[in-house]
Amino acid sequence: MKLRLVLAALAITFAAAPSPGAPQEQASIVLQGQPVQGGILTGAAPAGTVELRLDDQIVPVDVDGRFLIGFDRDAPAQARLAARLADGRTIDRLLSVAPGAWRIERVNAPLRPVRDNEAFLALRRPELAQIAAARAKVTGAQGWRQKFLWPRIGRISGLFGSQRIYQGVPGSYHGGIDIAGSTGQPVFAPADGVVILAADRPFTLEGRLLMIDHGHGLSSAFLHLSGIDVKTGDTVRQGQRIGSVGSTGRATGPHLHWGLRWNDARVDPLLAAGPMPAS
Repeated sequence: MKLRLVLAALAITFAAAPSPGAPQEQASIVLQGQPVQGGILTGAAPAGTVELRLDDQIVPVDVDGRFLIGFDRDAPAQARLAARLADGRTIDRLLSVAPGAWRIERVNAPLRPVRDNEAFLALRRPELAQIAAARAKVTGAQGWRQKFLWPRIGRISGLFGSQRIYQGVPGSYHGGIDIAGSTGQPVFAPADGVVILAADRPFTLEGRLLMIDHGHGLSSAFLHLSGIDVKTGDTVRQGQRIGSVGSTGRATGPHLHWGLRWNDARVDPLLAAGPMPAS
């Protein structure tokens, strides 16, 4: 847990070697934050950057040079950050990605395979299509620049990345963070954004699902809600009430599940929002 709670900013500067005949002025990328599995960090690209990539992913860069990158829970130990400048110079360096400290439970029992029947899949396929379409939306939201707040204050009942290993076979890991609560308690926007999905009926697994885009590929998902106070297309502000805690969908009791993604990478809300404040 020590690594997961270390949130001090680490500035990393990578310099570009000038190409023959290019001006001797040094260009650099500055990153604020520590590369770690499940983490996100912001940075500033040098003036004249025409393309920035993290491995094979294009990273959007704002007019002021600011950008955001994230690392999946199972991200490899190294990632390649490459910038191409208008004058032909390049920055191409490897980032060392620190391992996360996940709660792993080893169970001396076989993993039971789950086989979904056709009736379930008939319901599930259009839900997955809605989720995929929502994640594909580009809204121009700027909440990614903010320090994230907790959508509610309470006891953390489920950690991101926790996983069971069944006789050596890993089960699926927990892709978000659970916060205990009572049905009807308010849920607030952790950062500015645009609503990209507000389910008008409970989904089979997520229940009443709300998704908010914070810009630059970063989005929040709030599961099992009993009510949603916003609609698709709405602009929300940090701290605004957006819904209510519930137990809809596949849930054992009322709680808020908050998931956070950068593109397809699942990232840890705890590393974005910091330690849970005292209630």
